[in-house]
Amino acid sequence: MNTFGEYLRKLRKDKSLSLRDLSSRLNVDSSLIAKIERNERSPSKEFIRQIAIFFKIEEQKLLNEFLSDFIAYKIIEENVDIDILKAAEEKVNYLKNKING
Repeated sequence: MNTFGEYLRKLRKDKSLSLRDLSSRLNVDSSLIAKIERNERSPSKEFIRQIAIFFKIEEQKLLNEFLSDFIAYKIIEENVDIDILKAAEEKVNYLKNKING
């Protein structure tokens, strides 16, 4: 199991790319990529899209990686019990049904 940043680092290293190489190809500052890899900064949706295209990965897979990190960090930050995930799942189903009518 990896964080989004660790996953990004693995993708980059598997292609033998330096931070500078990847940043040049994506036209993104290398310090931003480094911060994302160290989980010090969250990627934007546009950055996730660029990474998906560049590495030929499904964008939804990368988005899932990022969102699962976001949820995990939020649970830790709020110091809540993991049971909150069950309540959130029920709420998502409720809201989907309400929206889809």
